[in-house]
Amino acid sequence: MPFVSTGEMLLRAQAGAYAVGAFNAENLEMAQAIIAAAEAENAPVIIQTTPGTLKYAGPKCFAGLVSRLARDARVPAALHLDHGNSYELAEECAREGYTSLMIDGSKLPYEGNVEITRRVVAMACGLPVEAELGTVGGKEDGMEAKPQYTDPEEAESFVRSTGISSFAVAIGTAHGVYKGEPKLDLDRLVEVRARVDIPLVLHGTSGVPEDQVRACIARGICKVNYATELRQVFTAAVRQALADQPDAFDPKKYLAEGRKAVQARVQELIRLLGSSGKA
Repeated sequence: MPFVSTGEMLLRAQAGAYAVGAFNAENLEMAQAIIAAAEAENAPVIIQTTPGTLKYAGPKCFAGLVSRLARDARVPAALHLDHGNSYELAEECAREGYTSLMIDGSKLPYEGNVEITRRVVAMACGLPVEAELGTVGGKEDGMEAKPQYTDPEEAESFVRSTGISSFAVAIGTAHGVYKGEPKLDLDRLVEVRARVDIPLVLHGTSGVPEDQVRACIARGICKVNYATELRQVFTAAVRQALADQPDAFDPKKYLAEGRKAVQARVQELIRLLGSSGKA
């Protein structure tokens, strides 16, 4: 199928009361696994890369890789910049072929967040843009922040002022590994949904109990991000493969075990999000 943007994909999810999985890929094997999982579940899918990942291999590399995989896929697939931390990086990703962008100005004062988000929306020329108000806490991929919940009234003004296509809410999730069970502010999510009519996004979902994920989707979330959990699954499988075969030296063989593990977990998550069969 053609390489697609997240725009129509998320609007369909919003109308259908399910969520599209947005899965972070760090290498070829993880990208292959995510596409294979989506095909197995006949689901739309979003592959994401963070600024930290793009230091490892730049936008040109990931855009070329994912666009080629998507061209042969039997399901719609998009490539998204996750937590874009500068106008310049967003512009580079747009130029190299990413099909949607996130600009994360959530650490800036409100007006600064509005300003940089407007600039990216204007630069993107119709490419879907996601932004965040409030701060998803935790530490991951070199990013660290203290949580600051989204204010529903500010959210309404922010969305209206910026022209974004999707909106990331801060309701108690966190990036990285949770030290205890997260407690999400579902009432706040309901308030945001009542004021904001574009698709809503949940970040920091690795480790969030399934019942809370379902509760968020029932209250309007239609894009759910997973990163840390996939890294853990991939690494555990590779470690096990090397432990089982300590003389192994062909990366294709032990990395394939990571790919299998990520595919299996992504399929489980797609089913959790309700997007199986929605391609």
